[in-house]
Amino acid sequence: MNLFVRLLIALCLFPPYLYGEKEPQYQLNVHYELLPQAIRTTNTNRIEVNELFSYHCGHCYDFQEMIHDWSHTLEKDIDFVRTHVVWNPALENYAKAYNTALVLDVVDSVHQAIFEAIHIRKKDVKSQENLQEIFVARGVDQERFERVFNSFGVKSMVNKGQARVRGYRTKGTPELVINGKYRVTTRLSGGFVKMLKVADFLIDKERMGAK
Repeated sequence: MNLFVRLLIALCLFPPYLYGEKEPQYQLNVHYELLPQAIRTTNTNRIEVNELFSYHCGHCYDFQEMIHDWSHTLEKDIDFVRTHVVWNPALENYAKAYNTALVLDVVDSVHQAIFEAIHIRKKDVKSQENLQEIFVARGVDQERFERVFNSFGVKSMVNKGQARVRGYRTKGTPELVINGKYRVTTRLSGGFVKMLKVADFLIDKERMGAK
């Protein structure tokens, strides 16, 4: 066997990072998962980050300040969206409330307020009446809230969100799904900070794949 062939075999046997190419910082099935089937995003020309959450989830509340600040650092080619999960009928009004806030364009004033009512003031706000109080206290007309909250449009938004949750095979919250392809959880990534770092890594991966 000549020297050239021996060198070629050696290069094939050793991992790339031993001869100059860096090993990926985050690895599939170690820090994140690939969904069995990609779920189509709303705008295929942009990279979507979907936060799966529940107002009733304490970990989701703890994550809010961090994910809020991080989402405001994302570049213009990113669509940051949220989906409220509905594990059981008791959570449906929360999902309707979040989508009502989207329609009324009051997410910035209402989203954190609902979390705080539940986790700081320890109030049971899952009824339409109690959720309505939070919206009205922040300037939303009561009749307009009722009309949107009970609309076919909001119901459709909730149903569409749950179809995506099923497609993602989400088992817990909070969870991030990157571009309908990759799932990032605190269990795999190792905490909230790592979760966002893995998300950044996957966003860059998607950018490179689009070129």
